[in-house]
Amino acid sequence: MLHASPSSFQILPSLAKIVCEPGWKWQKREKALENYDLFYVWSGEGTVIRNDEPFEVGKGSCFLFRPGDHTSATHNPQKPLVLTYSHFRINEPVSDIPQPYRRLTDTVDFEYMLSRYVRLFLVNTFAAQEEGQLILKQLMIHLLRHDREQPEEKKVSNQLTEVIHEIANYVQQHPGKPHRVEDLAARAGLSPRYFSIKFKELIGTPVQSYIIRTRIERAQHLLLHAGMNVTEVADALGYRDIFFFSRQFKQYTGKKPSEIR
Repeated sequence: MLHASPSSFQILPSLAKIVCEPGWKWQKREKALENYDLFYVWSGEGTVIRNDEPFEVGKGSCFLFRPGDHTSATHNPQKPLVLTYSHFRINEPVSDIPQPYRRLTDTVDFEYMLSRYVRLFLVNTFAAQEEGQLILKQLMIHLLRHDREQPEEKKVSNQLTEVIHEIANYVQQHPGKPHRVEDLAARAGLSPRYFSIKFKELIGTPVQSYIIRTRIERAQHLLLHAGMNVTEVADALGYRDIFFFSRQFKQYTGKKPSEIR
């Protein structure tokens, strides 16, 4: 539908926003849908069945039923559904059709467009058909964009991965700083325990080991290429005890610092 011209969207008479009566139900018909049906839940609770697959629906539930679909629905009489439906067809071959179902969490833009779309035909506004075709295509683009976005949990996971790698890079760029796990966790906006777990999971080594390793790798570079002696290197990297520095250096490299030069 992304590349279909707006003029190819033919809006059919079944178009409304309704508050369902307590005894409302959508009976399954023997004959399948002949056209597309945009079906959106503003509020309430219910169950929609598409081709024998049930969906528990509430605010933000949005279906794009397709030609050939069999549908039915019921709702909670104590929390009746408020919904919009719109039947339409497209008079040209289409691809990039939105998924049959999704539940929108950020509903403001979609609901604004949908309200405008319904209102055009309620008041028989001048050029309602032409504007309605444009809005209907916008609604389809909105659904396509939503369908292609990553699930929220995956977004959060990716953001966390970026934060952890940014902090690992920060440690590597500042090996002489007295990094504490608590401070790095606060920089990530996480508890020290959860930060330590995710750091090891994503970087492959415990936080404290990573901090020491970056210092020792920097120490090797300074000894080999910067013309600094062992005392100067230890001081540059925040070691107050040169003997402790030497022991830690040998533990990680197998050699004393004095053997590197």
